[in-house]
Amino acid sequence: MAVFDLDPFVRAVERFVADLGEVGWGYLALALALSLALQLCRAHAWANSLRAAYPESHFREREVTAAFLIGSGLNGILPARGGEAIKIVLAKRSVPGSSYPAIISSFAVLVPFDSGAGFLVLAYAITQGLLPRLPEIPDLPAFEISFWVENPELLMFTLTVLAIGTIVLFVFLARRVEGFWARLRQGVAILRDPRRYARQVLAWQAAGWLCRFASFWLFLDAFHIGGSAENVLLVMSVQAIAGALPFTPGGVGAQQALLVATLSGPSRSAVLAYSVGQQAAVTVWSVLVAAAALVFVFRTRDWRGLLREGREAHGAESAP
Repeated sequence: MAVFDLDPFVRAVERFVADLGEVGWGYLALALALSLALQLCRAHAWANSLRAAYPESHFREREVTAAFLIGSGLNGILPARGGEAIKIVLAKRSVPGSSYPAIISSFAVLVPFDSGAGFLVLAYAITQGLLPRLPEIPDLPAFEISFWVENPELLMFTLTVLAIGTIVLFVFLARRVEGFWARLRQGVAILRDPRRYARQVLAWQAAGWLCRFASFWLFLDAFHIGGSAENVLLVMSVQAIAGALPFTPGGVGAQQALLVATLSGPSRSAVLAYSVGQQAAVTVWSVLVAAAALVFVFRTRDWRGLLREGREAHGAESAP
């Protein structure tokens, strides 16, 4: 069984630090600004969904936006997307009269566009032969990829158990917690108005997607890989795959392995340095933005307490 080797990753970090002078700082600054613009567009779309769910509640969008930025930033350093729990707690505090089930279900309004765009990007990468072939995947130096590919029976068993558990939980809650499901439906109220949904959610998500595309192009130029539509779509597809493997914060390891196997032209060390550099820059930038929002908007630094509160509240709301 292949085991993830940290040596290439460590060497990439060392090269990135040694070659800081060669980074295109102008491109990097613009890329980070666009990555923030992406999050602001998504936060605005989410705030619009909460306005539809709570039309009589007058909340400040600044706080909802800050909650979104904090959750997204901490997802980069917490495994299993732990920032989502903090985002939920802060959003509930920001919207008077809101409930945890409605706040949680409100994220679902972002799923159709995200899923559709992600599917198109993956379809493009697969049809163009940009991703590694299935026989090559077990040889990639990332444990979280090779382990599941080399153990398909365990993967199928795990997926089956999760599917059965989800169905049982759904039936159990559906029978005993009618109010819970009513609050869940409240969170996606904007979907009942297709025109409003398209104008206030889809349009802003599309704008954010364009910001993301442009930021990746600039990141590629900043690290001298070469910005192009093909390379941007390849990086997007790799991030989508790595994001489905939440065993490490930000998919560290999976992203590097896949990019090395797929980006043609630049050397292996150059691709690793780019991947590490971009991920480090985005993570540090997102955490700084999250910290600023936590301190200046919510006047607190206790993110651990918020994380515990979010997980406890989610468990309490899920139980009858």
